[in-house]
Amino acid sequence: MQRRNFLKTAFTFGGAAFASGKAIAAQHTGHDMAAEHAMHTVSGDSRHKSRFPQPVPVESPDIAQLPYRLDGSVKEFHLVAEPVRQELVPGKVANLWGFNGSAPGPTIQINQGDRVRIIVDNHLPEPFSMHWHGFEIPHDMDGAPGTSQDPIKPDGRFVYEFTLHQEGTYFYHSHMAMQEMIGMLGAFIMHPKQAYDPPVDRDFVILLQEYAILPSNQTPNSMNMEFNWLTFNGKAGPATTPLIVRLGDRVRIRMVNLGMDHHPIHLHGHTFLVTGSEGGRQPKTTWAPGNTVLVGVAQARDIEFVANNPGDWMLHCHLPHHMMNQMSSTVGPLTRRPRMPMGVSMENGMGMLDGTPGVPLGDDYGPSLGRGMGVGSTNDQPTPNGPLSQERAKEAMQDQQMPGMQHGQMQGMQHSEQELSENANQVPGFPQDAFMEGPMMAMDKMVDKPENYGLRPGWSGFMQGMMSFVRVLPPDMYDKIMAMRAQRAPNKQQMPRMEMPSMEHQHDHS
Repeated sequence: MQRRNFLKTAFTFGGAAFASGKAIAAQHTGHDMAAEHAMHTVSGDSRHKSRFPQPVPVESPDIAQLPYRLDGSVKEFHLVAEPVRQELVPGKVANLWGFNGSAPGPTIQINQGDRVRIIVDNHLPEPFSMHWHGFEIPHDMDGAPGTSQDPIKPDGRFVYEFTLHQEGTYFYHSHMAMQEMIGMLGAFIMHPKQAYDPPVDRDFVILLQEYAILPSNQTPNSMNMEFNWLTFNGKAGPATTPLIVRLGDRVRIRMVNLGMDHHPIHLHGHTFLVTGSEGGRQPKTTWAPGNTVLVGVAQARDIEFVANNPGDWMLHCHLPHHMMNQMSSTVGPLTRRPRMPMGVSMENGMGMLDGTPGVPLGDDYGPSLGRGMGVGSTNDQPTPNGPLSQERAKEAMQDQQMPGMQHGQMQGMQHSEQELSENANQVPGFPQDAFMEGPMMAMDKMVDKPENYGLRPGWSGFMQGMMSFVRVLPPDMYDKIMAMRAQRAPNKQQMPRMEMPSMEHQHDHS
C-alpha cells in the first residue's frame, strides 16, 4: 500500500510538473512570437495586426500600373507594343519602343494562383513576340518566336493565358534582341498568398535600362556596345522619382535589369539583405548583409532593410560612367559650349559609319568610349568639355542661359572663379569631358515634384544616370509629402482594377 501511494504521489507530482512545463513552454512560445511580431511591426500600422498579413502593393515610381478586368475568375490585361517618346530628363526626349505609351511598360501585379489572360497587340512596324521571363507556363505560351509561336505581325494580336503558381519578382519583354535594346521591358510582380516573413511596409520595383544616343539625336543605336544614357524606370537622374518611406518602415526594393551591362546597385546609409532573385524568394539561410548588390543582365534582385536612419540617401549604380548622362568623347562642347568645334570622333567612336571611305574595323572606326583597345581613337582629337580660360568660362555661362538651369540664381553654386583654383586649366584631366555632375547643371525647378520637397538647393546638379534617393523621413515630413502627392494626382500605386471594353479573345498568330 505504501508502495502504491508512493507511485500515485509521484505520478501526480510528475503530471503537475509536466503540465506546468507545458504552460511555461506555451508562455515562452507566446512571448517569442509576440517579440518576433513586434520586431516586424511599425507602431500603429494596422497592416501588421494579423500574424499572417497580406502583401502590400508594389509601387513603381514613374511607371503606371496596368489595370485589369475580371472575366469570371480570370484577370484580363491588355498590352500594346508600340513606339513611344520618352523624356529621360527635361529637354532630352528619346524615340523608344515600349508598351502602352511608356518604356518600361506598365507594371503588372497578380496573386499567386491567379489565372491571367494577357491580350497583346502589335502596333510596331515589324513582327515581335512577348516573352514572360522566368514563368513556369505551358510551352505554347512562352513567347519564344520560331520556337513556341510565330512572331506577332504588325497590327496583329496574340492572347496569352495561363495560371501562375509562382511568387516573386518577374518581368516581361520582347524576345527580339534589338527590340530589347530600345526599351521593351516591364515588371510582373507575383504576390505570395501570404506576405513574406518578415512583412514589409513599403515595396518598390525599379527597372534598369541603358541607351546609346548621340548628342542632338533622339533615337538610340540599338546595335551599339557603348551606352551613355542610363535609366531607373525610364528616367535618368535628376528626373528619377525618389522612394519615400517613413522612419522605421521595413522596405523592399526589387530591381530588374535588361540591358548589356551588369549594375552594382549601392544604397547609402543602410545595410540590407538580399532576399530574392528572378527565381523567387530565397531561403533565409542564404541572406547576407551588404550595401551593394550586383544585378546582372536578365536578373532580378530583391533587397530588404529597416529604414532606421533618417536622411535623403542615394540609391545608385556604382559604375562611375553609369552616374553620368550623355557621356562620350566629344559631347561636352554640345552641352556646355555651343559653337565649339566637335572634331570627328563621335560617330566613328560609337561605331557608326558616316559615308566616308573605310570599313567598320578600320583605324578610323574605333571604340572611343573606353571598352576597346583604343586603336581607332588615336586618329581623332576630341575637344575638352569646357573653355580654355577663366574668361571663356564666364562668357560661356552667359552664352547658354538654358531655361530652368538656374544659372546665376544660386550664389556660389556654379563653377565660378572663386570655386576653381588659379591653375585649374593647367591641370591634366580638367575639365571632365562629359555632361556630368556639378552645380552648373542644377535643374531643381525643372524636376520639381512632391517627392523632391525639402531636398537641399542644387541637389539636382549631382544626380545623373542611374541615381535616385531613398528618403527616410520622420512622420510629419512623410505625411506632408504624401499629402502633397495625393493632392497633385490620384494615387495610382494601388492594386489596379478597371473595366475595359470587350475584346476578341482570338488565340491566333496573326
